[in-house]
Amino acid sequence: MKVQDIMTANVVCISDGASIKDAHQLMQSRGVRHLPVISEVDGTLVGLLTHKKMVATVIGLLNRYGSGALERRERYTPLAELMETDFTPLTSTTPLTEVVDYFVNNKLGCLPVIDSNRKVLGIITSSDFVKLCAQLLKHA
Repeated sequence: MKVQDIMTANVVCISDGASIKDAHQLMQSRGVRHLPVISEVDGTLVGLLTHKKMVATVIGLLNRYGSGALERRERYTPLAELMETDFTPLTSTTPLTEVVDYFVNNKLGCLPVIDSNRKVLGIITSSDFVKLCAQLLKHA
């Protein structure tokens, strides 16, 4: 099986010029936990924002500045300050046997899927593997 067999296509992405507040609102309104971050200049993948990192950042801002200043701090903190950049994006034809090792051994719960021009095609999450496992177990 390949990444394309279980990835989510039509992924919600966010611009690298966005603020933490923009990302927070987008995650809430669209019900997503992971946001590939794309360049405003050419639309290529430049980073990844995870729910885990977002929550940790918001709690840190809250503890440091208090609830009264939280919204202002979120609005003026660039997304680039907390997005992950240390990951290897996948291609749609990457075998799942290669990807499963990544999820077992790394902290990120998702990886973006890109084409040869670094444009986002989809995303694959650890939850996608759990769903696949459930399907396989039902048919075993």
